[in-house]
Amino acid sequence: MFVAFTLPPVNRKSNSNNAIITQLASTVDPRLTTKKEFEDICGVTFQGNELDRRLERTSYLYPKHVEVIEDIAHVADAMVSNILLECGDKAWQPQDYLPDLTGDNWLEEVQDLREQAAGIPDDVLVVLVGDMVTEEALPTYQTLLNTFEGCDDPTGTTDSAWARWSRGWTSEENRHGDLLNKYLYLGGKCDMRSIEVTIQHLITSGFNPGAEKDPYKGFVYTSFQERATKISHGNVGKLAKQYGDKNLQRICAKIAGDEARHEKAYQKFVTEILLRDPDGIIETFADVMRGQIVMPAELMNDGVKTNLYEDFSEIAQNLEVYTAIDYAEILQHLVTLWDLEHLTGLGDEAEKDREYLCKLPGRYKKLAERSMNRKKKATEDAPKTAKSFSWIHGRSVY
Repeated sequence: MFVAFTLPPVNRKSNSNNAIITQLASTVDPRLTTKKEFEDICGVTFQGNELDRRLERTSYLYPKHVEVIEDIAHVADAMVSNILLECGDKAWQPQDYLPDLTGDNWLEEVQDLREQAAGIPDDVLVVLVGDMVTEEALPTYQTLLNTFEGCDDPTGTTDSAWARWSRGWTSEENRHGDLLNKYLYLGGKCDMRSIEVTIQHLITSGFNPGAEKDPYKGFVYTSFQERATKISHGNVGKLAKQYGDKNLQRICAKIAGDEARHEKAYQKFVTEILLRDPDGIIETFADVMRGQIVMPAELMNDGVKTNLYEDFSEIAQNLEVYTAIDYAEILQHLVTLWDLEHLTGLGDEAEKDREYLCKLPGRYKKLAERSMNRKKKATEDAPKTAKSFSWIHGRSVY
């Protein structure tokens, strides 16, 4: 049975088919469905106001999820006030961590930066560039945020809590790519044009984490990914300290600190959803994990290397900047944070998903350990394969 909706002339109250016209200028044709059938299908009556309300709600793919998101808007508002820093002089800026080229001793500052950066080996440099490229694709991530139903910024200056969160989060994240880009430029060890080509390709290619406009999926994803990014930047900072680059160490620590605050906010959103719709968010969490977490830079391309992301990812794993073990431990962190082990009162399907999620970190960790051990043994038994990167003028790393 189908319900037919047509657009009659403005202000028309009836038509030749005796269709009932609502205030939204849509019609339900009684030749195609009876009043009782329509009420059974749509859950509302033929009355104009009721049908208008139904049409408004069903403009969303996830109306129940949107209702919950609207109910926790005050939490997003608190995150803007308590998690995001203020703009302007009270917020840190990239220039705070870079030589001042307008100062009298600018040359000495640049020379000092280059002397410290000279100690960074090429494999660490490749991972740093990959992290920077990921950060520079920020326009893609804000676009993604604005696809989450109930969390969008339809005008670009919307004064809702969710729109202000989206813009504020973006403004803070924007500093990360700026700072790393300028550090690499001043360091003088990279082919900046090749890196710029990679950034443009990545933004052009886009990014699809499989959220499908669902705010629940979006916040599960960001809860995971912000923690992953924090771990990656933090570990690069540790390597920078090991190789004597205090400037890079400070830069990575500052960026990781931002990611930690953002992680806290997104995880709080999921905590609040869990209080209102536990079945819905548990089923969504399980669905996301069955598809696994898509890394935001998987489509990176420098126009030369077709498997650029795979090579970058392998170097990162070899350096233990971000590994499959980290993936499993992030999942365990979320299961523990949201106390899924002790969550009760779920429906049958959600309970099955809860059990699946609670067991998943252990399974992933075992698989990761086995995979890493096999890879280590294979590496010991075979000569290492060199991987060249255009980002560092074609130099090879292992």
